[in-house]
Amino acid sequence: MKIEQFTDPYLGETWQTLGARVLSAGSQVSVTLGYPALGRRERLATELAAFLGVPQVDLDLRFRAPQGRGPAGIRNIIAVASGKGGVGKSTTAVNLALALEREGARVGLLDADIYGPSQGMMLGVAEGRRPEVKDGKFFLPIKAHGIQAMSMSFLITESTPMVWRGPMVSGALQQLLTQTLWDDLDYLIVDMPPGTGDIQLTLSQKVPVAGAVIVTTPQDIALLDARKGVEMFRKVDIPVLGVVENMALFCCPNCGHETPIFGSGGGARIASECGTPLLGQLPLDLRIREQADGGTPTVASDPEGSLAGIYRDVARHLAARLWGQQAGARAPDAGTIRITMTDD
Repeated sequence: MKIEQFTDPYLGETWQTLGARVLSAGSQVSVTLGYPALGRRERLATELAAFLGVPQVDLDLRFRAPQGRGPAGIRNIIAVASGKGGVGKSTTAVNLALALEREGARVGLLDADIYGPSQGMMLGVAEGRRPEVKDGKFFLPIKAHGIQAMSMSFLITESTPMVWRGPMVSGALQQLLTQTLWDDLDYLIVDMPPGTGDIQLTLSQKVPVAGAVIVTTPQDIALLDARKGVEMFRKVDIPVLGVVENMALFCCPNCGHETPIFGSGGGARIASECGTPLLGQLPLDLRIREQADGGTPTVASDPEGSLAGIYRDVARHLAARLWGQQAGARAPDAGTIRITMTDD
């Protein structure tokens, strides 16, 4: 069995079709994927061993981000959006950014919610800390928990209301993006404000967004707005990488009883109706809120824990979807090398 015929666990396509770079010599295998997957290396090695019919595989797993159309210093821009507020979009965005970093990527986070920026607090950036300025016109992103970040909250105080009209908000977003010296990012995660207004239109028309992720809860009203979000991105030709269902299930910390407080199956239903995958489901868990409010989001607070594991799996899935989308035009046998060892 040729290892390049192995089916990628997230995309359902062979590595040969996707253009993964594969080198194999006996039980030693080196694979370069188009998405970061450090957290899945051991499991992947076990799956490869079973596929090849050998006792074990010594896997060297590498990552090379697809070269998207991002501006200088950014390979791929991914928007995290929701049709309505209150679904946990910003918490999801920061944890996905941190998850991609833990999986092996260079990641930035742009807080595009000009009216209500929250990423500064979630990342534990002290109030009053300002980004450094280079050459009098460029911001240097603030580094927190291993990622680069920029937010309007770094430029104003928490008590300052943004009483701006639409054009001013759109201009501010473009400045935050283009006047920040992002340092060689594989992915820039953009935490969008809720809805389908000026910021969304500005981002879609002025910025080369590679893909979008829609965050929803199982509630019918949230699903209705999520569907609008999916259709908005499609109208402006931005691929929707998938749906993340937040607050899917509540597990009582005392008795362990599980209750779908906001309904069940909604995320899968909206994903199916819109022809996009359900990337993952997050429970309604007090720790997620407490950790984000405390400035150390779940993936940074407990990177090997079960909750972080869900975020990391979602991050791998969405990055894989982006790779698969961009790999579609590649030749099936691109970058595949096989080395045969002989007993001399």
